[in-house]
Parts: sequence; structure tokens; C-alpha cells
Amino acid sequence: MPRAKNFRVYFILTILVVFGITLLLREHRPSFLRPGLHLNAYVSTEDGSITVVDLIGLRAIGKIYAGPAPGEILEHPKRDEVWGVSSTGGYVWVLDTRSNQIAARIAVGGFPYSIEFSSKGDRAYTTSSGADQLIAIDCATRAIIGRAKTGAQPVQVRITPDNKFLLVVNSRSATLGIHDAATLQQRAEIPVIPNPEEVLAVPDGSIAFVMSRSENRLSVVDVRRGVLLTNLALAGKPTQMILKPDGGEVYVISPETHGLQAMNTWTHEMGDYMMLGSFPTDGIIVSDASEMYVADRAAGRVMPLDIVNRRVSRPINVGALPGVMRFDPAEPGAQPAMLLVVNKGSGDLAVIRTRTDSLLTMIPVGSHPQRLAVKLF
Repeated sequence: MPRAKNFRVYFILTILVVFGITLLLREHRPSFLRPGLHLNAYVSTEDGSITVVDLIGLRAIGKIYAGPAPGEILEHPKRDEVWGVSSTGGYVWVLDTRSNQIAARIAVGGFPYSIEFSSKGDRAYTTSSGADQLIAIDCATRAIIGRAKTGAQPVQVRITPDNKFLLVVNSRSATLGIHDAATLQQRAEIPVIPNPEEVLAVPDGSIAFVMSRSENRLSVVDVRRGVLLTNLALAGKPTQMILKPDGGEVYVISPETHGLQAMNTWTHEMGDYMMLGSFPTDGIIVSDASEMYVADRAAGRVMPLDIVNRRVSRPINVGALPGVMRFDPAEPGAQPAMLLVVNKGSGDLAVIRTRTDSLLTMIPVGSHPQRLAVKLF
């Protein structure tokens, strides 16, 4: 009799465990995933490796050496690939996501830092800071199909949303180069703030904003006319610019002022200031612009911010030194299910459930993780 009772107890416990695991998996699993589809995160670490994380099983499933001094990494919009740069290696690498193998290393010249794709995914763009060049790569053949001279020490390239121009940030010459996306020919080189590092453009590609982490000013450039419109004073030195999806506002995060400023992109006027935490550094915004998440590096937490009402919700504790963040791909018109946070200090990837704004798990990825890409294939 006791044996029969024990069997029933074990049977009920087994059912409850299976039900709980199924509920947990459904809780974080994007609804559009079907058998045969994969959803992975790719995290670069300081030793030049890429850690592959299965976002369905919530575990690391591989580690691939890509190259020394990893720079930017980015998922290809059309191909089952993740691309990145090795800054000291002087090449662009291509990771095949189905085999988890490096499929190509493309020599581009000394010190590439960024990577960018055309909207069709047929071209990749990078820069060589050592050679002062802009480089175009054919994504199918992985051959270099064009080079163009830039200003001194180009550190970033971005394509305008209309796919007409390439914006090249030249750090040493303190200029923004505007190049024709088809021919790479330089159309203009505009003086901007000293030591520029990042650029972003509004959705119609007409205006670009240039940021430097060493300056408390922001340059505003008219892309079509190729002229500097103004240098806007900021409350403090910034770490990131975030564009509202409709292009109406740019949010500038400043750790030394413990918050962010909103700027009207039409009038180029600074607007609301929002206090966020001890040392906010990185942010990400949902596609409908209802909410932003900001990482507080000093406090080890992420703060959800109601953009419409300018209100901060309850912080979410994550690992040490949180920084770069990405959402998982969502169905058209739907909100993302997961927010991924790279914790540089604790060497892990935090997974936040966005429906409840709660920490789901933390996955070890290696020492001093740097950058993050997410790929559905």
C-alpha cells in the first residue's frame, strides 16, 4: 500500500514538473518559432571568441574563435550568417550560423571597427582606420568590390535609411564623410565635434547626428546639402544616442548626469531631462516607442522607462556592469518576448522576460563579453 501511494506521489510530481517546464518554455519562447527554426544569440568576448547561446534552451551551445580585438558584430539581414570585424587582425569574419563555423575571413586593412549592410543584404561595408578607407564587400562572393578614400581614422560607417548615402565618422580629422552608397564616391566632408565616434540618421536620411564620448556637444548635419547645421550643448558627456522609431526624438544617455535628455529632431532643441540612476550607459527602445530599457552599469540593473509619461518603473537586477542590449526578433506588430543584456563584469548574458519585466535567467558566456548579435534562422 505505501508503495502504491509513493507511486502516485511520484507520478503527480512528474506531471507537475513537466507542466512547469512546458509553461516556462512557452513563457519565453517567441510564438512564431516552429520546429526546425533556431533562435540564437552571439556574444563576443575579449579573447576574440564568439559564444553561441540557444535562446530556446537558454544555454550556451558553442564557442568559436573569430579573431583578436573583436569589434562590432551584426546579423546578416538575409543570409544565415553573422558578420564581425577583428580590429587588430585587420579583417572581416563571417560566421555560418547553421554549422557554427567561421566561413570566411576577408582582409580589409588595419583596424576595422564597424560593419554595416545594405537593406537588400547584397553588400557589406566597413572601414580601415589604418588605411583611411571605406570598403564595400559582395556578401555572396565575399570579395571586396570597392574602396574609397576617407578622412583620417574612420571608425564607423552607417547607411542612411533611404540607402542612398554612407555616413563615415572620421575620428582624427573630426569630420563626417558623406559617400554615395552605390559608387563609394565622397560627396562631402563636414567638420563636426572633436573625436567623433557615432552617427545616426533620421528615417528619411535628411539629417544626421554625430556624437563623441569625450564632448558634451552633439553635431547636427544636413546630409542632402552636406553642411553642419549646429552643435548642440548637452548636459553631460554622452555614451549613446537612441532614435525614436518615428524619428521625432533622439535620446542621449549621459552617465555623469545620471540620466538622459530628449531632443526634438525637427527643431534641434533639447527637451525633457529624465533622471535614471547611478551610471546609465546603454539603452534600447521597443518598436512602438512605448518603452525604453536603460542599463545602469554602476548599480547592476536595467530600468524600464515609460517614454510617453516620462516615468521609470521598478528596476530589474541583472549582473555586474550591464551594457549592450538586444531584443529577440518579434512577430510583425508584436512586442519582443525577451530582452538580452550583456554583463561585462560578471561574464554572462541576462535574459529578461519583457511581459513581466523580470529576470528569467543568466547564462555564462565568457570573460568580459563585448558585443551581441541575435539571429533567427
